[in-house]
Amino acid sequence: MSGTTLAFPTPASLGSLDHYIQAVNRFPLLSAEQEVELGRKLQRDNDLDAARQLVLSHLRLVVAVSRNYLGYGLPQGDLIQEGNIGLMKAVRRFDPERGVRLVSFALHWIKAEMHEYILRNWRLVKIATTKAQRKLFFNLRSMKSGMSALTPNEAKSIARVLGVKPEEVVEMETRLTGQDIALDPNTGDEGETMAPIGYLSGDPEAEPAQILERAETARNRSDGLHKALAKLDDRSRRIIEARWLREDDQATLQDLADEYGVSAERIRQIESKALKTMRGDMAHV
Repeated sequence: MSGTTLAFPTPASLGSLDHYIQAVNRFPLLSAEQEVELGRKLQRDNDLDAARQLVLSHLRLVVAVSRNYLGYGLPQGDLIQEGNIGLMKAVRRFDPERGVRLVSFALHWIKAEMHEYILRNWRLVKIATTKAQRKLFFNLRSMKSGMSALTPNEAKSIARVLGVKPEEVVEMETRLTGQDIALDPNTGDEGETMAPIGYLSGDPEAEPAQILERAETARNRSDGLHKALAKLDDRSRRIIEARWLREDDQATLQDLADEYGVSAERIRQIESKALKTMRGDMAHV
């Protein structure tokens, strides 16, 4: 393909996610020789057209990876956008002389960006703060043997493999499935109580004074949220409300990009800046 450029036909309209997916699935795939030549052009000459061809030919990979993370309740369009950022990072770092196909190299970067996005934005994931808990978060679904709830022995087995506590496995499963937790104790083989009733009894956090203190803290934070929102400009406030404060039908980055006539990346930047500002305003609440 020396001296030639592959054709990547883009339809006249990409107004929906389905149209986008159809478009990227029609982009031509590269042979190993074509990848090497384009990679060398990018490294040697900083050839942006070579980079464009490498990125476009692998956009379908990002779409495929995004499907594995649809169970976390986040818009697929946003997952794809984050994955595309990972793909572009991979293309920039791709070394054509190592004999490794770009698809294998890019997979790591695509997944890494999607993981970070999910952990930043999924409201329920508040316990995934350590490396072991992150591993639990992203592996629990595939390690379960079926759709039914985990048995105590299964929870212990998964906890042992992933280096976490059995109760963390149970809690994460509950967060992922949205199921209710039975208060009745479920005793394991060694007499260990796995249900909440086993560790709620005698909990000092259940004292009336503690409950009132937490309620007061929650009220103060709610007031702080409203004050922080009020300090934002109209566009930033609209983006935060549409993306974070709706109970359902949350807006995607692309929805807001279409509304304001800018790119989805620009909306993401505004959102990130607004969240940073709000965190600063609410830090002392």
